[in-house]
Amino acid sequence: MALEKIVIATRASRLALWQAEHVKETLETLHPEMQVELLSLSTRGDEILDRSLSKIGGKGLFIKELEHALLDGRAHIAVHSLKDVPYELPEEFALPAILPRGNSCDAFVSGQYANLAEMPAGAIVGTSSLRRESQIRARYPHLVVKPLRGNLDTRLGKLDAGEFDAIILAAAGLERLGMQDRIRTVLSPEDSLPSAGQGALGIEINKKRTDLLPILQPLICAQSTARAEAERSVSRVLGGSCQVPMAAYAEILNSADDASEETLRIRALVAEPDGSVVYRAEETGPAKDARAMGERVARDLIAQGADQILKRLDQQRHD
Repeated sequence: MALEKIVIATRASRLALWQAEHVKETLETLHPEMQVELLSLSTRGDEILDRSLSKIGGKGLFIKELEHALLDGRAHIAVHSLKDVPYELPEEFALPAILPRGNSCDAFVSGQYANLAEMPAGAIVGTSSLRRESQIRARYPHLVVKPLRGNLDTRLGKLDAGEFDAIILAAAGLERLGMQDRIRTVLSPEDSLPSAGQGALGIEINKKRTDLLPILQPLICAQSTARAEAERSVSRVLGGSCQVPMAAYAEILNSADDASEETLRIRALVAEPDGSVVYRAEETGPAKDARAMGERVARDLIAQGADQILKRLDQQRHD
């Protein structure tokens, strides 16, 4: 019997609701006979705002409540920002669809300055990300970096209230909500290497719900999937999360009718939180080898000494 209704689990933030609504509209276009509804849920990651993610358990806190809804049958699918999805899912779940990717880069937002280079010594930059913080500290050690939590509107409100001179956000979120005019500069990957999966949307399901796979198949973007596989394989080998200053960014260098002929470039880094040491690695090769390329880049970083940073930070978290 064909499914007559699909319920999408989503976080309650404005950006998450936009993302879920985008998937809802896509499914309704593909399957006009099907009813599609949203189930809005609050997550611990949204509720705990007085501590950094690295201190309260990581990005997985943004998806646990949604996964509960998948298991108990309240929802059929969950829509996530892919960068919030741990590189290893619990065995009950699958990630069958990665959608066409938005802007992967970070955005510099400020009412006073045009870019990071223009900011004077002692100016305050807000970010929730150790990845962003370490790269800013490496290039601009004269700036003060302070933690910034909350949803997009909360973060912008703190900037506008004068708590920060500038903040760094994901460009995709601002663009999706029609707030691209707040972006003073889009930071290039050379300036701020993005997080694995940044700008991409992933759809998670209960692994038992194989009946959903044909419905979701038309949503899959092969290029976005290859890029995500390369980036997430870096995280998998390194054990990376928001608790580690690491980045992984893959791009398709040439589009081809035959996907097997596409070329992919993967860049990654691991840094000391204070930016004093930054290990970098990259590889270019066939996109069909995306996962293996990501693994090799991760092993290159380990060979340089990145594992010592990772081990020390992991020990500090458990002390």
